[in-house]
Amino acid sequence: MTLEFAPFLPWTALAALAVLSLALALLGFRRSVRGTGFRLLALAALIAALANPLLLQEDRDPLSTVVPIIVDRSQSQDTPERTTMTDAALEGLKDRLGRFASIEPRVVEVADPETSDTPTTRLFEALSTAISDVPPARIGGVVFITDGQIHDIPAAGQTAGVDAPIHGLITGKADEFDRRIEVLRAPRFSIVGEDQQLTFRVFDDGRSPGASANVTVTMNGEEIARLQATPGQETPFSFKVPRGGNNVLEFAVEGLPGEVTEANNRAIHLIEGIRENLRVLLVSGEPHAGERAWRNLLKSDASVDLVHFTILRPPEKQDGTPINELSLIAFPTRELFVEKIEDFDLIIFDRYQHRGVLPILYYDYIAEYVKKGGALLIAAGPEHAGEDSIAMTPLSSVLPAAPTGNMHEAAFYPRLSDIGKRHPVTRGLDGSAIEPPSWGRWFRSVDVDTPNGETVMTAADNRPLLVLNRAEEGRVAMLLSDQGWLWARGFEGGGPHVSLYRRIAHWLMKEPELEEEALTARAAGRTLEISRQTIGDNPGEAAIRYPSGKTETVPLVETGPGLFRAERKMDETGLFTVSNGDFSTLVHVGAVDAPEFKAMISTTETLAPLAATSRGLVARLDNGNGGVRLPDILPVRGQVRVADDRRMTIRLTDETVLKGIDTLPLFAGFAGLAALLFAVSAMWWREGR
Repeated sequence: MTLEFAPFLPWTALAALAVLSLALALLGFRRSVRGTGFRLLALAALIAALANPLLLQEDRDPLSTVVPIIVDRSQSQDTPERTTMTDAALEGLKDRLGRFASIEPRVVEVADPETSDTPTTRLFEALSTAISDVPPARIGGVVFITDGQIHDIPAAGQTAGVDAPIHGLITGKADEFDRRIEVLRAPRFSIVGEDQQLTFRVFDDGRSPGASANVTVTMNGEEIARLQATPGQETPFSFKVPRGGNNVLEFAVEGLPGEVTEANNRAIHLIEGIRENLRVLLVSGEPHAGERAWRNLLKSDASVDLVHFTILRPPEKQDGTPINELSLIAFPTRELFVEKIEDFDLIIFDRYQHRGVLPILYYDYIAEYVKKGGALLIAAGPEHAGEDSIAMTPLSSVLPAAPTGNMHEAAFYPRLSDIGKRHPVTRGLDGSAIEPPSWGRWFRSVDVDTPNGETVMTAADNRPLLVLNRAEEGRVAMLLSDQGWLWARGFEGGGPHVSLYRRIAHWLMKEPELEEEALTARAAGRTLEISRQTIGDNPGEAAIRYPSGKTETVPLVETGPGLFRAERKMDETGLFTVSNGDFSTLVHVGAVDAPEFKAMISTTETLAPLAATSRGLVARLDNGNGGVRLPDILPVRGQVRVADDRRMTIRLTDETVLKGIDTLPLFAGFAGLAALLFAVSAMWWREGR
């Protein structure tokens, strides 16, 4: 209750009136005028009435004490034991705080940020957001339910933004231990086939390093090594990148019985494979119009080192021309096909026939080269159907089709077969989507028996035109016409000879994106994108194995001929395994070195300094019997000066909210009139005696 004034006249006028009244009273007292005191009282009552005194009484309600409860729902908390502890502690804490009418719990559950590729536990950031609308004086305390692995704890000397006790309720057990593995140093890029080295380390957190641990190393899902690593010590590892493009190198360490989680027992390193210049051997059996198309294509590719020989004059030709005028260099057959054949990534026979230039044994060397992983392309012309066809040599053991001896000569549009429409080598070639195709015609093709492998392009009457096949570890392609140069020259509008030839060459050299049966996965932020390439029927659903161990199946939707895809927003980060039938691939969602997986054992040490400074409490929830033990609540008024090692202190606020004000004018109504009349009457009575 307070006294305030709302004067009817300015305070200066009232002050002047008061001074005048006091002067008259002093003069009256000095001259002993009767009734001076009553006259002064009447003037004082008049001045007080003009000052209009008001008696104010505020109607206030006490405000609640806000207690933020920050619940850690990050991936390090996503184990059955910790989830059970967290849920039980949250319910128990809400029940205990609910017994105090003046305490308002404010629960904030914090998961890994979905917009970030790097999973972290940012509890203090969530606390700051949760109390942004609350005055600091109303915060009675903060309770964190967490495993202690927090990545935004204020540094030493900084405050947490609250002037109240900070408490930590720690999930997990005091004697926890965990094994994890990290890649410490590794190259991001590597030349395909060259030796590279990286360094990794196995950690045994929470216990003394034990004996050596078994580590399995896989490259792109295929096991390449088994190692013994000593925990706590750096272990070097040498490897070779097998292919160009993205490669996934995975290290999986054998788990420990009873460890916290096996989610961090695997570590991956993504390495981009870069091919050195591809070495291509092009052997043209004779000069012809299509020879330039092959040469121009291969020479225009900066990543190709081309070795090109053209047989200008076969040995059986005798025309009297001097030897020194026939050739610039001799054809180094032994050097190319015996000594250095393994150095070539691709061998192309362009309209080549067996006429004694190569000894018959050399064809066997070429066949062995293919079977051991080499690549061979046959661009056939009329000579392939003749008596000197290379199909009559030991090379026939790797060729997918044998010629019948006939040539089919008639105009035709090269067309994609049913398999060719789904095969990545020919799928989506410009001009193939309409009938007839919007490209120029060819005029002859080699007739062959029913081929092995896949016929992806056909000639007239559905005859094979482009055949792709595997020969043990290597690959062979046969283009059964020599008229691709018509497309290169723009005949009847030309055709996609560049993309076709390039795709054939890259398929032969085992580029992953051109595999006809493949499962790939990539991460775009938190979205997992799955692609399944097949030349068969619908492959069915894909199975996803999460880092936490749970599994999920997703349907694959056909987005193009032979191409099926699926997308899924992931609520976890880490290493995922995607499988479909016999195919399996790995993909990492989020940052590879995310701090969320570097330390998984629970700890009281991270929150202890803040709790000590704010006079809070850090306690484990585990009671030793598989249950939860919650500390008691101790509400206090005023500043918390002493920490309690058994109870969580909550500082109750003295803040109130104003609901209304009751106003009582002291000189209003009959009361004021009576006071004035009394003063005037007393003055008149005294002076009238």
